[in-house]
Amino acid sequence: MTGLLIVTSVLSLNVWGGRLHGPLLDYLVAADADVICLQEVTRTPGRGHGWLDYRDGDIVLPQRTNLFAEVAAALPGHDGLFMPAARGVLHDGDVAVPSEFGLATFWRTSLSLIGQAQGFVHGGFLADRWGDHPRARNAHVIRVHDHAADFTATIAQMHGLRDPAGKADTPARLAQAEALAGLIRSVWRVEERLVVCGDFNVLPESRTFSVLAELGLTDLVTGRGFADTRTSLYAKPGRFADYMLVNQRVSVTSFDVVAEPEVSDHRPLLLAFG
Repeated sequence: MTGLLIVTSVLSLNVWGGRLHGPLLDYLVAADADVICLQEVTRTPGRGHGWLDYRDGDIVLPQRTNLFAEVAAALPGHDGLFMPAARGVLHDGDVAVPSEFGLATFWRTSLSLIGQAQGFVHGGFLADRWGDHPRARNAHVIRVHDHAADFTATIAQMHGLRDPAGKADTPARLAQAEALAGLIRSVWRVEERLVVCGDFNVLPESRTFSVLAELGLTDLVTGRGFADTRTSLYAKPGRFADYMLVNQRVSVTSFDVVAEPEVSDHRPLLLAFG
């Protein structure tokens, strides 16, 4: 009799401040990934649910007031952690509301969290404003033991800096990659599985991937022929932003850049591995 294959799943997604929060929450519940790495998550202490506006010049973007709490409530079988990159102002009509923006990581409660690190890969935390572009960015690394699969894995996520000049390499982006690699090394054991994901905001030819290659990582998005990590809701040229990398100890069962349903202007990246 062939034994049942036990796999671990990782989902990475820039959630766009929860602008499609109903379909987004439905998708996260249906995907039921063991580890969920989310970028552009909102949290507003002292406020309930609903909508606030992000304003930057002529740009006005609706944001969920407390997306982190909404995702946590939709995933009662997961533990979660929110890591703000900055605390700035959103708006409720004419009222300015201090709000946080950053990363969130969720992991199934059946997994044992045995190590983690979070830190900034560009800039540092601003407690009273969003800051000038390119704004502060952070990363989070967790090390978990999967008892059903009987292995330990390290999963890291990053939201890479956004430069108004574009996604080409800059000294700041190289420093960002090196900071991410350093954060990973502080948690990961070289004999174990390693997965790194997120909205890197870089092009496929970026030196970021050379830095991460020193950890034995290769990218699944470009390596498996995907040419688009954006949805129809993103109208600009340049369709690469999100990546998922694995080391050789990761045995990929399946990987997809999910085109449907559309729950953000980014596509989810979904990996199953043993």
